Amino acid sequence: MLKAKPFVKWAGGKRQIIDKLTKLVPEKYDTYYEPFVGGGALLFELSPKKAVINDYNKELMNVYKTISDDNGYEEVIKILNKYEIKHSEEFYYKIRDIDRDESKFKKLSNSERAARTIYLNKACFNGLYRVNSKGYFNVPFNKKQAINTYDGQNMTLAYVYFQTNDVKMLSTDFEEAVKDAKKGDFIYFDPPYDSENNTTFNDYTEGGFGKEEQIRLSKVFKDLHNRGCFVMLSNHNTTLVNELYEDFNIHVIKAKRNINSKGNKRGKVEEVIITNYETENDNKLD
Repeated sequence: MLKAKPFVKWAGGKRQIIDKLTKLVPEKYDTYYEPFVGGGALLFELSPKKAVINDYNKELMNVYKTISDDNGYEEVIKILNKYEIKHSEEFYYKIRDIDRDESKFKKLSNSERAARTIYLNKACFNGLYRVNSKGYFNVPFNKKQAINTYDGQNMTLAYVYFQTNDVKMLSTDFEEAVKDAKKGDFIYFDPPYDSENNTTFNDYTEGGFGKEEQIRLSKVFKDLHNRGCFVMLSNHNTTLVNELYEDFNIHVIKAKRNINSKGNKRGKVEEVIITNYETENDNKLD
């Protein structure tokens, strides 16, 4: 069966370790939760019939909500086709800077906002999503003279998945997003990563995701464990992360990261996949 793949490039995307993640997914579970959905690599790979997806980034969640709607999906495609024709450095900055004018930005329809987000994702430098202290998208142009903003078949697969399954979409705090999770549900946390020396890019939204948030996340993980949920989490293999989850199953893997704005910061790094349950594949990740 053909499945959708992520159609936006997102920091920390999981396509290149998807085989390792799927090996550790529980054999059976009820509702699937992904509180930091980002590009949705695992969501699309599993294609659960019932899911709750969330991201604090409201523009990203607006993309998912809009393309899951009949009229919204068609309108986004039409707008993106126009944007591809108009694409230039001048046009890029025109679209990027709409959010500087609050009254103008508020007048955009959901479809226009979604198309803007997808276009900027494809036309900005290295596919970053970064905002400044005022919440304005501030990534520079990628210098490409022509771009493809979407793959028609893949976008259709994403639309069909959302149309034919029970997928609840939220844009709230991660703790709020899992408040209704119960025994037998499966939660996958893919937060902005911890870093030993704070070099990891994590400006998905203004405010970032620091050490205190990592600690709060670990408490939510443990609460879900106590509720009888299946919980899996990805992060960097750091001292803090190992301390926070020392009572659980910590699987160390090698992963390539290539979205860092500095080329010399890209390359293979050690990550961990942490679970509160065991599977028959626990020792088969190589």
